[in-house]
Amino acid sequence: MSAFFRKRKLRYPLIALLILGIAAAILISLWSEWAAGGFVLLFAAAFAAAWMTEKRVYEETEKHIETLSYRVKKVGEEALLEMPIGILLVNENFDIEWANPYMTTELEYDTLIGESIYTLSDEFHTMIKSEEAKETIITLGERKYRVYYKADDRLFYLFDITEQVEIETLYYADRTVLGILFIDNYDELSQGMDDQTRSNLNSLVTSLINEWGADHGIFVKRISSDRFMAVFNESILKELELSKFAILDNIREVTSKDNLALTLSIGVGAGSASLVELGSMAQSGLDLVLGRGGDQVAIKHPSGKVKFYGGKTNPVEKRTRVRARVISHALRDLMQESDQVFVMGHKMPDMDAIGAAVGVAKMAAMNKVQGRIVLDFNEYDRSVMRLMEEIEQDPDLFDRFITPEEALADMTDNSLLVIVDTHKPSMVIDERLLQRMERVVLIDHHRRGEEFITNTMLVYMEPYASSTAELVTELIEYQPKYEKLSMLEATAMLAGIIVDTKSFTLRTGARTFEAASYLRSNGADTVLVQRLLKEDLDTYVERAKIVQTVEFVGDGIAIAKGEPGRIYSPVLIAQTADILLTMKDVNASFVVAERSEGGIGISARSLGEVNVQVVMENMGGGGHLTNAATQIPGSTIEEAVAQLKEVITEQFEGGTTE
Repeated sequence: MSAFFRKRKLRYPLIALLILGIAAAILISLWSEWAAGGFVLLFAAAFAAAWMTEKRVYEETEKHIETLSYRVKKVGEEALLEMPIGILLVNENFDIEWANPYMTTELEYDTLIGESIYTLSDEFHTMIKSEEAKETIITLGERKYRVYYKADDRLFYLFDITEQVEIETLYYADRTVLGILFIDNYDELSQGMDDQTRSNLNSLVTSLINEWGADHGIFVKRISSDRFMAVFNESILKELELSKFAILDNIREVTSKDNLALTLSIGVGAGSASLVELGSMAQSGLDLVLGRGGDQVAIKHPSGKVKFYGGKTNPVEKRTRVRARVISHALRDLMQESDQVFVMGHKMPDMDAIGAAVGVAKMAAMNKVQGRIVLDFNEYDRSVMRLMEEIEQDPDLFDRFITPEEALADMTDNSLLVIVDTHKPSMVIDERLLQRMERVVLIDHHRRGEEFITNTMLVYMEPYASSTAELVTELIEYQPKYEKLSMLEATAMLAGIIVDTKSFTLRTGARTFEAASYLRSNGADTVLVQRLLKEDLDTYVERAKIVQTVEFVGDGIAIAKGEPGRIYSPVLIAQTADILLTMKDVNASFVVAERSEGGIGISARSLGEVNVQVVMENMGGGGHLTNAATQIPGSTIEEAVAQLKEVITEQFEGGTTE
């Protein structure tokens, strides 16, 4: 029955009406046959009318659907062949089997059929091999396309987004950038000048900076005696980056002719639409530059990424005895308010870290507070091992050394943690102590990097100092004299200074000799220092083997590498870099070797003409202008050397050594 109705295209409402009519006729026939007959005639007429209406509506609907289907099919064909969307169909070998006319016209081919997809662009290969990248932007000729790849059908859709990319480029290029320019040593130089000389100095600096601004289309406004505000856009910022911020060299060179030797520091905020955020980033960048010694540029972005330029000069001593005394008194107050003091250096501590830690522990004793040095007894180099052997002969001093676990067990909310010779949380011996302690003091001589220990109560960072041991020695001079330095304590601190200055040849200022003199007057044994720093014959031979692998990149830049599969100590790598630097025609040295903790270590040294700090920072490390290093996890020696060469080429492109 139902098949009968469907065959005749009878709709369910009519079926329901028919059933209701038959049921009504049966009921009425029980009451009156005449009435039933009349009802049947009326119902038959109504049903026939409904049938005809339903049939007409159905036929019209079916005709409309057929027409619409034809139009949709026609539009689909036209879209496939005429719309400005590229379509490429490839076979299993990624040769093009079919391309719509738009794609053929755009690429100016007679036919694309039979061409390999890779001949159009190598970027297709990267997209196909990647399991995730099924959408990317590819350049074909002078046009840019957003490409969607359907792997199952081996089908590519290409949408021309050239105008969109151009608009985005113009938008980003026109975004506002704020810069704060600071004359590093203006106060020191102008302090003893008369009004006429100071006025001439101001005119010279203002003229140089205004000329620089006019040349590059930058609005520059002097806001104080030693500060300028600069407003420009990101396209101008790119120009400045290509020139490596030549204004730094220009200021230094021009003023040095008048025996002024001014240097400039610049903090730049970029990448944000908020002027408030740009200003905050510019100031933060300037603070970062000043913490690294000045004469540099730091460009900060909202992501936290920082790019550095400049830093060609060795920082001159700008710290004063007054600052050392103020810091020393502040540290004294913090120690006297604490129940105990814990001192911690960096992983694999060297002589400087141990010497500085010994000095800080002594400062705690001078303030009648227990001072304890946190050390991992399984991780230090041979020279420190010899020092620790000497310290073991002094029970009072050796008892101050404890393990991180002991420190965690003994510290209280009123304890003080002093970090020495590093400012990076990831570099300390045990990060758990940092996370646990709320009262933290930082003493370091390295140039400040992006990673930094925050929430400190007191920070004493002086990149102008030769070593942290030198800084600590100056602080000790202003501490209460309840106790004097012992011979071994003074020797440990002097050893730290000697190691970091390479026996007073690098990063050595007048204050360095004053600190050494103070330690010597307190019994430091220079003969013992030489014994501690002696090396064995095997180490000498290993170093010579690394030197044999040296190759030159550019002018005076030497790269040497260790033997693959062989583990080298960080001290040996650093010593080899130092030895290379003594060779003729070597201005900078890089030594690449495998480290015991896994990955690759690189030690970098220079005589000052090449800023190895910037090179190492671009590879995730840091340090000083003449002394820097980095570690690259999950890499091989060859990969690390290739990456190093790439960074060196990029940094020194155009003959600069920023």
